[in-house]
Amino acid sequence: MHCGSRLCKPKMSASRCNSFCRTGWYVLRVPIAKISLAVALSHFPSRCSARAYGTGGTTFGSKLISTLPLRATNRRVFGFAFLFGGGVGLYQTIKFSFQQHFAEDELSNLPNLQYGIPTNQGSDLTFATDLTFTLYQYKTCPYCSKVRAFLDYYGFPYKVVEVNPVMHTEIKWSEYQKVPILMVEGKEIVQLNNSSVIISAMKTCMIDKERTMSEVVQYFPRLPSTNAWGNEVLEYTNKYWVMLNEIKITEVYTSKNARKEEVRWRQWADDWLVNRIKPNVYRTPAEALATYDHIVREGNFGSVPFAKYGGAFYMFWASKLLKIWYKLQDDVREDLYMAVNEWITAIGRKRKFMGGDKPNLADLAVYGVLRSMQDLEAFYDVMENTKVKKWYLATEKQHCHHEIPGREAQDRRPLVSSRPAEAHPCQ
Repeated sequence: MHCGSRLCKPKMSASRCNSFCRTGWYVLRVPIAKISLAVALSHFPSRCSARAYGTGGTTFGSKLISTLPLRATNRRVFGFAFLFGGGVGLYQTIKFSFQQHFAEDELSNLPNLQYGIPTNQGSDLTFATDLTFTLYQYKTCPYCSKVRAFLDYYGFPYKVVEVNPVMHTEIKWSEYQKVPILMVEGKEIVQLNNSSVIISAMKTCMIDKERTMSEVVQYFPRLPSTNAWGNEVLEYTNKYWVMLNEIKITEVYTSKNARKEEVRWRQWADDWLVNRIKPNVYRTPAEALATYDHIVREGNFGSVPFAKYGGAFYMFWASKLLKIWYKLQDDVREDLYMAVNEWITAIGRKRKFMGGDKPNLADLAVYGVLRSMQDLEAFYDVMENTKVKKWYLATEKQHCHHEIPGREAQDRRPLVSSRPAEAHPCQ
C-alpha cells in the first residue's frame, strides 16, 4: 500500500537497489553447476520481489519463481541482470531524492493539456452541458485506452493530463494513485476511479438524467476483497453494470440476456484479454525495446536517461514470469490469437457488433484494449492471423465518425491495420 510519505519512494528504491545487488552477487559467486532461482531469490526480500511486478504478497513469487531452473550457463546472465537492476535502482534513488523537493511546484504546471470542442454528435449529452471532464492517464495503458474509446465515441469534450509513470506528480493530490482518473467538475466535483467504473457511471448518467454523478457513483462502492494472490484489497463492486431501473433497462437493452452479455465481455476484456497483452508486446528483446520506445515517446517520462533500455530489459524478463503465472503456451502469440477469435465467435455471423448494428460497451472495451497495441508487432500479427480485422475496422470507423471535431488525434490512425511496408521497430 502506498504510504503517502514523500520519503517513502526513495527508501523503497534504496532497498530495492541493495536487494538486486545482493542477489546478483550471490548468483555470480556461488560455484554450483545448477542452482534454483528460488534459492537465489531467497536472498531477495520477499516484500521487494513481490512489489517488483506490482503483485503484492509472497504467494506470487514463491509459486512462480520456484518453477524456474537456473543453470550454470545462465547463471552469469541472471547475476548481471540483477546487478544491472541494482544500478537502475541507485539511479532512481538519487533521482527521487532530488525531484521530491520540486514535486509541489510541478503540480501547478500540469503538462499536455488537450482541449476538446463540445459536441452532441452521436449521443445525448444534455446531462454534461455544464460539466467539464479531465482525464488523468498513461496514453499506452489498455485501461486508459478503453476510457478514451468510450469518451470519444459518445462525443464527450475532455482534457487530458498525461501522468508521469515514475513520479505520479500529476496525481499526488489524489489518495487513489492509479490511472485512469476522470474528474467531473460542475456545481460539484466528483472523482471517478477505475476504467470500468468511469464508463458505467458515465453511461448511467447519460441514460438516467434525473440522477447526478455524485448520486450514481454511490452505486459503485469500494469494498474489501481477496485477490488472486490471497491479499486483501479494495475492489469496486458493480463496476461492469450500468445502474438502471427496470423501465430504463427495457428501453436500452433488447433483452436481459443482452445486458448480461455486455457485462460478461466487459469483464472478459479486463480479466482475460489484458492479461495476454504484456506477455506478447514484451515477447522478445526486440519487441520489448520497440514497445518501450513507443511508451517513452508517447508518455510523460520527462528527462529519464536509459528509461527505454532499462524498462525494456525489466519487462522482457517480467513477461517470462507472467507467461508462467497465466499458464500460457510457449508461443504466447497463440494465446492472444485464441482470445481474440473467442471474442469474434461470441459476436457471431449475424451481428456486426456485439451491440448489434452499433457498438455497445463491450465492443468499446475490447476495441480500446486492442488499440493500446497499435503500431506494435503484436497488433499487426493479430490483424493478420485472426478473424478480428473486419470487426476492428468497423468499430474504428464508428469511433472516428463520432470523434470530436478539432481534438488533437491521440488515437487516430489511417483505417489500415496492415503492417507498414517499411518500418523499423524503434523509429
